[in-house]
Amino acid sequence: MRARSPRKATSSTSTWTGTRAGRCRCRLRCAPRSSRSPSMSLPECPAMSDRHPGPDEVAWVDRAITSRRSIRAFLPTPVARADIEVILDVARRAPSGSNTQPWRVYVLTGESKARLSEAVGQAYDHPDADTRHREEYPYYPRTWVDPYQGRRRKVGWDLYGLLGIGRTEKARMRAQHARNFRFFDAPVGLIFTIDRVMEQGSWLDYGMFLEAVMVAARARGLDTCPQAAFTQFHRVIAEYLSMPSEEMVVCGMSLGYADPDAIENTLVTERAPVAEFTRFLE
Repeated sequence: MRARSPRKATSSTSTWTGTRAGRCRCRLRCAPRSSRSPSMSLPECPAMSDRHPGPDEVAWVDRAITSRRSIRAFLPTPVARADIEVILDVARRAPSGSNTQPWRVYVLTGESKARLSEAVGQAYDHPDADTRHREEYPYYPRTWVDPYQGRRRKVGWDLYGLLGIGRTEKARMRAQHARNFRFFDAPVGLIFTIDRVMEQGSWLDYGMFLEAVMVAARARGLDTCPQAAFTQFHRVIAEYLSMPSEEMVVCGMSLGYADPDAIENTLVTERAPVAEFTRFLE
C-alpha cells in the first residue's frame, strides 16, 4: 500500500515592526522557566552602543556563546511566535558579503512540523533510502583524515555511550539518527534554504547567520540543534514546503527548551585549545 502524500504546509506572513522602547533586556543568564518568554521588545543596550561594554556585558555575551550546545531532547513547552521573530530579528544583523543576506527560513510548529517529520521519516525508513535520496552538496569530506576523523568518531561514541548504545547495535543507532527528523521533539523546527545562484562565500555568510540564531536563542534560555541530516531528503522537503526551484536546503534546526532530565543533554563536546589552531605573528 502506498503511503499517502503529505499535505503541503500552510504559511502565514507577518511584518516585523522593530523594537519598542523600554528597559534593557541584555541579560543572558537562564531565567526560571516561568519567566523565560521575553517580550518582542529588544531595546538598545547603552553599554553596547558606545562600543565600551562593561565586564557584566562581556560575561553575558561570552556565556551565551559558550553555553550553546547541540541539544537532542526537548521539552514540549511551546515557544511563542514573538520569541522566534525576535531571535530572527537579532540574527538578521549577521554580516554578509556586500550585504547580500542569502538566508531564507521556514518556521514549522504544530501540525506543519509533524507532517514534515512524517514525510521525511517515511523516506528515511524506505529500504532504498540511500540510493533514492542523496544530499545536494557534500557536508562532510569523501575521504576522512585525522584529526577530523578522530574527533567525529569520539563525539559519536560519546553520545552513544551516554545512551547505552553499543558499537554493534546498528538498529538503535539508526533509531537515534531518525530522531533528527522529529526535530528531537522540539516544538519548533526550522528549515534554512539558499538561492542556488549563490557561491561558496555566501555559505560562509550563512554560517554566521546560523550562529547568530543559536546564540540569540541561548540568550533567551532556549536551546537549538543544527541538523545537516535533513539535506539528504531535500526533495521531500522542497515538495512539502512548495519551495521555489531556485532554492536548496542548507540544513534544519531544532529550537525549544532543553529537557534537563535527558541523559544525552549532558554531553559537552571537547574543543581544541587556542594554541592548537592559532599562530600569533608580530
